[in-house]
Amino acid sequence: MKNVLSQNLISLAEICPYPLYVVGGRVRDFLGGLKTEKPDCDICAPADTGDFISRAKSAGFKINAVYKHTGTVKIEKNGEEYEFSSFRSDEYIRGVHTPYKTFFTNDISLDARRRDFKCNAVYYDIYAGQFNDPLGGIADIKAKKLSTVAAADKVFGEDGLRLMRLARIAAQTGFKPDKDCMQGAKNNARLISDIAPERIYSELNGILNADLKYGIKGAQYEGLKILKESGVLAFILPELAVGDKMQQRADFHNHDVLEHTFRSVKYADKSIRLAALLHDAGKPYCMINYGKYHNHDTEGARIALDICARLRVPKKFAEKVSALVGLHMYDLDCKTKESKVRRFIVKNYEYFEELMLLKQADYSACKDDLSPAPTVVKMRAILGDMKKEGAPLTLKELAVKGGDLISAGVEKARIGETLEFLLYECALAHVANEREALLNCAVRFVNGCK
Repeated sequence: MKNVLSQNLISLAEICPYPLYVVGGRVRDFLGGLKTEKPDCDICAPADTGDFISRAKSAGFKINAVYKHTGTVKIEKNGEEYEFSSFRSDEYIRGVHTPYKTFFTNDISLDARRRDFKCNAVYYDIYAGQFNDPLGGIADIKAKKLSTVAAADKVFGEDGLRLMRLARIAAQTGFKPDKDCMQGAKNNARLISDIAPERIYSELNGILNADLKYGIKGAQYEGLKILKESGVLAFILPELAVGDKMQQRADFHNHDVLEHTFRSVKYADKSIRLAALLHDAGKPYCMINYGKYHNHDTEGARIALDICARLRVPKKFAEKVSALVGLHMYDLDCKTKESKVRRFIVKNYEYFEELMLLKQADYSACKDDLSPAPTVVKMRAILGDMKKEGAPLTLKELAVKGGDLISAGVEKARIGETLEFLLYECALAHVANEREALLNCAVRFVNGCK
């Protein structure tokens, strides 16, 4: 393993009078043959932070942060960042993410037992070039198994965030939780309610993009299945969880609402996975309240916005997700007239590419059909025709601006509606995107509406 470590880290280990270990994901990934562009960089030692900081500085490292209570130091050199922790043992109040007591120790076994899974509790002594495996984590790595460092009830009961980490790490690595691990998660699923929404969203985002970590195909789908099996989904996304076993028309769907949702994420491009997760959030609501799925896109847009607000999703991104959810059913049966589709494309052009990706994921998830979705084929073809015609797709692409309209005699109060009218007229090929033609069209529009 020494061959994959940087010389900066090796040099630091050489000047420490105590063993300096790499621990956690970096060791697990090496032993498990998992490769990633951004490996974890956790290091630890039976040493206090003051001594370590002194030696890190002498080795040319910059100290970026110090957390004395937990014995944690963040260091950097030549763009390499590491997080150091002193050996410690933590005590928790059940369900509270932050330990209420921390004891520093020289015992590697105690340090290992404060962690979550055995596969993350294997240590590599950088100077000696040896692995130290106090809890049997190497065997778990070889078996691609997740088991907890202590009784699963204790591990998950100490920190509810570990419930999300279970799903994320299992998804990313392809490791399977053992029976005791999963049962412990089930027993403590409600503790996720005590975790800050931002932390939940961060882990959820990791699950939605789990396949990108090590290139394991379909990893995001497996992570969502674990959230469901552990019972955590019912606490973080109850709007979706009630869709489990909620049947849909067999001629359109092979799966119930929740399974269809998971498969939509499985087939979705990375850019729209949160939208894919929430795209049918309105279905359970509509079925429970109205006895049918009609209008689930509109209700879903509202529910998606509520969910994003609850999880503290950045506002601009949340608005995009909500918009995509509200639009995903448009022209699903390909019966909408081309003129209306052209207007729709212009009106929603800022979301067009992502909407096509969402529509495709939705279509593929219905019957696990990866062929092009007919509605996507149709809408892309119409957009292609519009581009060939030179039709502007945004106001910026119009050959006239507000000042041109004012010079032509259009009142300032009507500039906005007139520009919008011209944009749609171009989209419908009723007028060419040329200055004089547009100005003449604008005058006719204004005069005709007086």
